[in-house]
Amino acid sequence: MTRVVLAALLAVTLLTPAAPSYAGERGVRPVPVPRDGRAVDTSHPDRVVGRGTRASCTSAAVVRAVRQGGVITFDCGPAPVTIRMKQTAKVVNDSRRVVIDGGGLVTLDGGGKRRILYQDTCDRRQHWTTSHCDDQATPQLVVQHLTLAHGNATGQRYDGGGGGAIFVRGGRLKIVDSTFLGNRCDRRGPDVGGAAVRVLDQHRDLPAYVVGSTFRGGRCSNGGALSSIGVSWTVLNSTFVGNRATGHGANPARDGTPGGGSGGAIYLDGNRFRLDLAGTLVEQNSALEGGGAVFFVSNDRTGTMRIRWSTLRYNLSEGFETRGLPGIFFLGARRPSVTHSVLR
Repeated sequence: MTRVVLAALLAVTLLTPAAPSYAGERGVRPVPVPRDGRAVDTSHPDRVVGRGTRASCTSAAVVRAVRQGGVITFDCGPAPVTIRMKQTAKVVNDSRRVVIDGGGLVTLDGGGKRRILYQDTCDRRQHWTTSHCDDQATPQLVVQHLTLAHGNATGQRYDGGGGGAIFVRGGRLKIVDSTFLGNRCDRRGPDVGGAAVRVLDQHRDLPAYVVGSTFRGGRCSNGGALSSIGVSWTVLNSTFVGNRATGHGANPARDGTPGGGSGGAIYLDGNRFRLDLAGTLVEQNSALEGGGAVFFVSNDRTGTMRIRWSTLRYNLSEGFETRGLPGIFFLGARRPSVTHSVLR
């Protein structure tokens, strides 16, 4: 760690009031996962990518399987395999469900050149199914037991861009036991975010789930891991380490700046939404502006945030954060509920 970064961390620690004291045990502890957040049974898949060999598991096969929809598994041999994605895999909007299960052996790699997965119920190119595209119940996209690495959505500005590994608008999203490594989106700008995942709208405002998953090394203007507008999240038993919000000038952008720089790990904006963060470690993330760990702004002050059995530490907010909540910038209905957790 450089002396400059160490000095900045020490300055934040000295200037920020100590976290409140909670009775009893504190810190990361796994929490129960509700049925809606659990992995899907894929023992009877609709599609299988591969024919038992590494060479048979190709980008084209993944793209084709995702377009056809249903439950997708892989047969690439007994060893871990990395599939270099030559094209973004896109969900067709009249699919009811798309489940992608890597079995803990498969990495989809964007090569630093392209987004990996895309779902947008308001994109007519992916089939137009309803005039209420923002609130349709399907497709339900589930990503489980999979690694998504080096996705890059830089320059992809349709519907605001962002989401280097996964972009979702409409339907539902669930991520279980998955790893996101080194994903990217635009480095500057006030309205772009989500190096790994960007979500706009979920059916009936139900939450997007992230369960038992890891996010490392993401870089984006806002939200070095997750970003959304008006979307609730349930994040359970997960890890966010070393992600960074790289923009400068916040949102709206200050005069003479390109904007962005908030939410080192998580950037959430909109009106009525909620964040439930439990059993989770958020560590050594950073933001050039606000919320080295979490940036949460409910514009109409109806949003709520709850932190349980989690540790948020050493998350550097170079611009601003909420007093008494190290690494967090929060505007909502009431102060976040923090129980059995460590914030420092």
